[in-house]
Amino acid sequence: MAAPAANAAATKEFPDVKKDFWAANSIYNLVEKGIINGYEDGTFKPNKELIRGHAAILLTKAMELPIPEDLTSFSDINSKSGFAEAAAATKQAGIFIGSNNKFGGTDILTREQVASVLVRAFDLVGTDEKVTFTDMDKVNPSHKDDVIILAQNGITTGTDSGKFDPKAPVTRASFTTFINRILEKETSNFKLSIMHTNDTHAHLDNVAKRSTAIKEVRAKKKDSLLIDAGDVFSGTLYFNEFRGKADLEFMNYMKYDVMTFGNHEFDLGSSPDGHKALSEFVKNAKFSFVSANVDFSNDELFNGIYHGGTIANKPSQGNIYSGIIKEVNGEKIGIFGLTTEETADISSPGKVKFQNYIEQAKKAVKSLEDQGVNKIIAVTHIGYDDNPEYDNDLELAAAVPGIDIIVGGHSHTELKKPVVIDKDKDGKAKDPTVIVQAYQYSDFLGTLNVEFDDKGRVVGQAGKLIKVADKTEDPVAAKMLKQYSDKIKEVKNTETGAVSTVELLNPRASETSSVSVRANETALGNLITDGMLDKAKEFNKDTVIAMQNGGGIRAALDKGPITLGDVLTVLPFGNTLATMKLTGAEINEALEHSVSQTPKEHGGFLHVSGMKFTYDSSKPAGSKVVSVEVQGADGTYTALDKTKEYVIATNAFTAKGGDNYDVFKKAYEAGRVTDLGLSDWENLRDYVTKLKTVEPKVEERIVDIAK
Repeated sequence: MAAPAANAAATKEFPDVKKDFWAANSIYNLVEKGIINGYEDGTFKPNKELIRGHAAILLTKAMELPIPEDLTSFSDINSKSGFAEAAAATKQAGIFIGSNNKFGGTDILTREQVASVLVRAFDLVGTDEKVTFTDMDKVNPSHKDDVIILAQNGITTGTDSGKFDPKAPVTRASFTTFINRILEKETSNFKLSIMHTNDTHAHLDNVAKRSTAIKEVRAKKKDSLLIDAGDVFSGTLYFNEFRGKADLEFMNYMKYDVMTFGNHEFDLGSSPDGHKALSEFVKNAKFSFVSANVDFSNDELFNGIYHGGTIANKPSQGNIYSGIIKEVNGEKIGIFGLTTEETADISSPGKVKFQNYIEQAKKAVKSLEDQGVNKIIAVTHIGYDDNPEYDNDLELAAAVPGIDIIVGGHSHTELKKPVVIDKDKDGKAKDPTVIVQAYQYSDFLGTLNVEFDDKGRVVGQAGKLIKVADKTEDPVAAKMLKQYSDKIKEVKNTETGAVSTVELLNPRASETSSVSVRANETALGNLITDGMLDKAKEFNKDTVIAMQNGGGIRAALDKGPITLGDVLTVLPFGNTLATMKLTGAEINEALEHSVSQTPKEHGGFLHVSGMKFTYDSSKPAGSKVVSVEVQGADGTYTALDKTKEYVIATNAFTAKGGDNYDVFKKAYEAGRVTDLGLSDWENLRDYVTKLKTVEPKVEERIVDIAK
């Protein structure tokens, strides 16, 4: 395939690009800048389809990308290829990643593919402008957001017929026009890039892949801030064994910039050592901590590292401030932190006190603005849409002016796209606040690009979640992990001190049996729910019922000593315990959904403790439940009162509407759910250890009268 000539005369008019040609201005602008040239025959060939190799060359020149020493990063490109330098440069910049380690230099690019390439290359961010291409339904979902962003920035205006024509090959004229428009889009606006994690809960088995994801973003955006929104502590054996030291080694290696505290950072407060592990975590960190509403002043373990009420212009690593100011590309960025006040009820903070999040947020914003900062990030561990009785990000965004970005945690919310709040608590227009959260357990690395005008107002934003599992392992991080993971393998064989006198089966329906954990009461289901109820009562004595979805019980327990590994195999998802307030009528509705598919299997089939019920599987869905009784403190049962409010316990997955429990989802959205943040496997471990001898039975808690 012929390549454009290297030295076509910039001042000479191409015979196939007259001055009145629609793309003439863009073409001659880029020719004059030496970014693109014509062909050896003196033509430009504006309607020629553009291939990936030529696109990479144009981007390398337009962006002045550095050329790596290694030009063999793709298996189909050798160092002597005409595409070698541009392929390596665009790969290093995160623009062209390739597929199966192949660049595909002669592959023709479509218009939708080019949209993603340009958004990625130039960090373009979206606006509120509506895009009305009539063929948006034809755009591949993976490119749809980028097509919208390209149009919102005025880089593409579509075809004369009002379409974008996503599958059409992009031509040299079109691509040149796109590049020229981007380069001419001169702006004094400031762009900020953020990477964020939250609620990692000591899930380190994927940390080497997280490191790779972070390095890939930094290769393209070296000034990106890396922020964690809390709950690094608790959740796996890595924490139980190393008390945060393992997590911190990786956070230091990955070069986090700042972190706020989650409620689980305070889990050890009632232990003999108190918050020693937390204070050591802070002191050894190579980054700062922000916490505007947490008062550590009464705990001597934090003397010298806690600076309450201080907004630090030059923060020191290993110290706690209400907020800090970081300079990014000459601009001051204010960052403050908040932790849920509910921590006092669901963790063990000891002498550490929690203040009202709205009041402290307003103080922090004012202090930052008094120091000339007009770009402000709140790093929060209060939940995106969590119980408003305590606190959440939606309430914060509406109530406190001046917050531009909220990097959140606590509710384990998977915000696939940033949420923009542009109305205050009274419904009046306000400057935008962008909210992000990246689910849990380091499953994703969140990214956010925000554009500010000269007054510090957000005028554009784009963000996404990068799936960590799709990345290769950073070999350095993988080697670091081995010293910890080898120990964890040993620990999994540790006995809990409990012994099961019987084999606790976890049956599934088969050709020979209709008995299933997803359609029948089981002894193992009873053991798990009894443990949930026992743990929930420690935090809320009014809890009377526990429910566990059968789909979450993944393995049987053998007869004999129970190890930590056994417990983790039974409950591998790390779901947390939640309590919720439901009326008797809502409980009945939940039970109807539980048995709606019986006698067939259903992952949402509920195992129960503190109650018993009967149903008729021969009846239609929604009319199967026959009777429901709730167990009292004295062990006796009384009929469920549909008008009475009860406190029940379940896992957070179900509480938020998992397995299509709409009745639970409504309660969650109404603020009637409290996530205690206690991992299900830890609850089961604690319960069997407490019992010592484990011998649960099927007790006719759930009876199908049709049988």
